[in-house]
Amino acid sequence: MTAGAAFDDWMKTVQAGVERQLGDFLPADVTVPHKLHAAMRYALLGGGKRVRPLLVYAAGALFGADAAALARAAAAVEMIHVYSLVHDDMPCMDDDALRRGKPTVHVAYDEATALLVGDALQSQAFTVLAEGAGVPPARQMQMLALLAQASGTAGMCGGQAIDLDSVGLSLTLAQLEQMHQLKTGALLRAAVVLGALCGKDLTDGEMAALNAYARAIGLAFQVVDDVLDATADSATLGKTAGKDAAANKPTYVSILGLEPSRLLAEQLRHDAHAALAPFGDRALRLRELADLIVQRKA
Repeated sequence: MTAGAAFDDWMKTVQAGVERQLGDFLPADVTVPHKLHAAMRYALLGGGKRVRPLLVYAAGALFGADAAALARAAAAVEMIHVYSLVHDDMPCMDDDALRRGKPTVHVAYDEATALLVGDALQSQAFTVLAEGAGVPPARQMQMLALLAQASGTAGMCGGQAIDLDSVGLSLTLAQLEQMHQLKTGALLRAAVVLGALCGKDLTDGEMAALNAYARAIGLAFQVVDDVLDATADSATLGKTAGKDAAANKPTYVSILGLEPSRLLAEQLRHDAHAALAPFGDRALRLRELADLIVQRKA
């Protein structure tokens, strides 16, 4: 079996397991309030690449992490991610009608329900992470604080606020990088570190290496997103293509150009690989995920 085939098999196994676990960690749609629970399941299940759960599991593999703890960490970070997508798609934000190849939650249901779905998924994420076993209480508190910080004004929400305020403005490359390190990078870093913490307390050196890896893939993810938004079609992306240009948003493509953006993504992939050098072959899955993030077509 080739290394690529082995990675594909691992990825499909993790994705299938995460899908089951997410379903288990959500309230059933027969439970009151029925509509809200059905909409939560609509938003969370049956779609997406599950990049953040994959990062949780790949980082956990470095340190022999507890399987039950990994399942909860992966579900929690994916719930936060999907809540952000539900809110991001609403008319008051990016106003999109398509996500993961199907109508967005506010289109399939209504705006009020979409707002509540995001709120409820955020709460559910912390419930799932807090109720887990398999890690010492002090480390579990560290994990909860990490996810909260990555989700708030010092992370995803802060980056989204900068993004909304930047429409029609000319940002420097440094300003664009800061925005995306918060909006996209913080939650990707949380996924990596949460997976590692499911296995052990981290040394300063281990944390520094994982942070350097996460910084590289976080930026690469957004650079590739900008390239795909400018070059792919909606059917391929599973969401509306060309939205950034239509909304006059600053992107890596608008600042650097298309080909320099592709070269930057490739450099960031090499940076991610280099950051993992202290871990040797144990970091194979994290290296492969860096390749996936940069070389993806959707």
